[in-house]
Amino acid sequence: MKKINIRRQYYRLRHKYLTLNNVVVTVALLIAASWVWGSLGVMQRNYDLQKEVDYKQRQLQLTQLETSNMELEQRYYQTAEYQELAARQTLGLALPGEKVLILPPNSAAAKAADQVVTTRSTGSTSQASNFQQWVNFMFGDGNKNISG
Repeated sequence: MKKINIRRQYYRLRHKYLTLNNVVVTVALLIAASWVWGSLGVMQRNYDLQKEVDYKQRQLQLTQLETSNMELEQRYYQTAEYQELAARQTLGLALPGEKVLILPPNSAAAKAADQVVTTRSTGSTSQASNFQQWVNFMFGDGNKNISG
């Protein structure tokens, strides 16, 4: 009985599903799928190459900007204005009629006093939270600081 049942299944499979039309359609689908897969691979490769070209173009633009910046800087160093400023800084020179005032370096007490002043100015202005800033903005509490 099993042998007859197996033969029937084989017969149905062969005559119902393994027809020439079904085989042709299956082969056509496989060819189409492989073509789509290959196209996607080529598109991915082109995308990667385009990203690389864009990166190289950005690098080229950056290098050109750096080169032009260096040329401008070189031209600036050749001007009389820069040469005068450099001579004033390094040699302590002055133009006729100018008076140069040379101050001694700050003492430790002056530096400490300067640090105390900066910590007071930064410590007194406490940063409000983002929510509190929005509440002040919406209800006008911040207008007192603007008008005053």
